[in-house]
Amino acid sequence: MEIKIIGGGLAGAEAAYQIAKRGHKVILYEMRPEVTTPAHKTGFLSELVCSNSLKSKELTNAHGLLKQEMRILDSLIINTADSTSIPGGKALVVDREGFSRSITEKIYTNSLIEVKREEVRDIPQGIVILATGPLTSDSLTDKIKALTGQDNLFFFDAISPIIEGDSIDFENAFFSSRYRQDSDDYLNCPLTEEEYDIFYNTLVTAERVELRPFEKTPYFEGCLPIEVMAGRGRQTLLFGPMKPVGLIDRRTNREPFAVVQLRREDSQGNMYNMVGFQTKLTYREQERVFRLIPALRNAHFLRYGSIHRNTYINSPVLLNKKLGLKGREGIFFAGQITGVEGYTESSAMGLLAGISSLCLLKGIEFAPPPPETCMGALVDYITEEKRDFQPMNINFGILRGYNKRRKNMVIDEALSLISQWHEKINQQLDRA
Repeated sequence: MEIKIIGGGLAGAEAAYQIAKRGHKVILYEMRPEVTTPAHKTGFLSELVCSNSLKSKELTNAHGLLKQEMRILDSLIINTADSTSIPGGKALVVDREGFSRSITEKIYTNSLIEVKREEVRDIPQGIVILATGPLTSDSLTDKIKALTGQDNLFFFDAISPIIEGDSIDFENAFFSSRYRQDSDDYLNCPLTEEEYDIFYNTLVTAERVELRPFEKTPYFEGCLPIEVMAGRGRQTLLFGPMKPVGLIDRRTNREPFAVVQLRREDSQGNMYNMVGFQTKLTYREQERVFRLIPALRNAHFLRYGSIHRNTYINSPVLLNKKLGLKGREGIFFAGQITGVEGYTESSAMGLLAGISSLCLLKGIEFAPPPPETCMGALVDYITEEKRDFQPMNINFGILRGYNKRRKNMVIDEALSLISQWHEKINQQLDRA
C-alpha cells in the first residue's frame, strides 16, 4: 500500500523523502503548475514564497537548534538548504531557485516516489498525509471542514518586495551586518531623520489593496505588513525592521537614524529582498513609497509585496501526538496547516508525519521526540489544549523545563535526546 501525500511543498517533500528512504512507496500530489496560487511563481516543489531565509544558524537560537535536530534526522529540506546556501550573516539563507530546483530533482529521481501533478479535490482512501500548506485550495478546504467538523481558521502571511540589484544606488548604501562592519551579508540603506519622516508620513497614508470579506481577520504578529506596523506609531519601525542599532554607515562613521536592510536572493546579487517589508500596498504605491528610500530612488521591482491567505486547522482539538486526526486513523496533517509557522517548523512536522504514517503502516506505536527537544516541543504546542490557538514559531520558551536550566544544558540535552529518539525509531522500523 502506497502512502499518499497531498501537497508538494516543504512538509510534503520532507514527508515523502522520509518514507521513501525507509524503503516504502509514496504518491506525492502537487496541483501546481496546472492550478496556480496567489503566491507561487514556478512549478518547482518546495518553492519558497515569503523569504529565502530559514532564520538563524546558531545553536544558541531555537531556530538554529531545530535545524541541527533535523540534520541529525537526515532532513531533506535542511540538507538541501545547507548545500544551496548563500551569505546571510547568522541566518541560513538559500539561493531561492537553486534550492527548489534541487528539491524537485531529488524527489523526481527517487524511484520510490511517484509525483502526480493534479489537484486533489477529495481525500483519498488509505493512509494520507495532508500537507497542503497555507494556500490549500478551496475545494480541498471544504473537504477538510467536512472531515473535521471544525471551521478552519485563517491568518495572513505577507511577501516582501524584491529589487533588481543593478537598480540600487550603492553610493547611498553600505554592506554590513549588525555589529559586524566587515560583513557584506546585508546591504543597508540609511535614512536621515528628515528622510525617515517623509517616508513614514507617506507610508501610513498610502493606498492599500482593498480587503475582501475573507481577509477581515487579524494578521499574524510575526509577519505584519510594514504599513500595519507603521500605523502603530512613528517609533515602531525604528524598533523593528528599520532599526539602525549595530550598523555603522562607513560614509559618516555613525549609526544612521533609520535603515532598510536588503538581503541577496541569489548568489550573484542580481536580486535583493527588502527585509521585513512585507506589505499590502498597491503595486503603484509600493513604487512611490519605497523609492523615497534614497538608495532605492531608481529601484526596479522584480516582485511586488503582497498578502496571501494562510489556512490552518484547530490542531489542539483535532490532532493527536502522532499528528493523526482524532477518530480517523490513517489521516495525518503536516506542515503549516497544523499551526506551526515558518519554513523549518513546517518541514519538521512533515518529517515527523512521514515517519508516523510509516509506523502506522508497519504496526508500530509512534511516539514523537521528547518535549525537551524542539521537534517534540512543536508537537506538544500544536496538540495540547489551548483557549486561543494561534500559529507559533519555534522558540526556547516552548521547550519543556527551559526556564529551569541553562541554555547550554538545554541545547546539549535536546541534541542528545533527538539522537536517541532517531536511533530508537529506526531500530523499530528496521525490525518491523
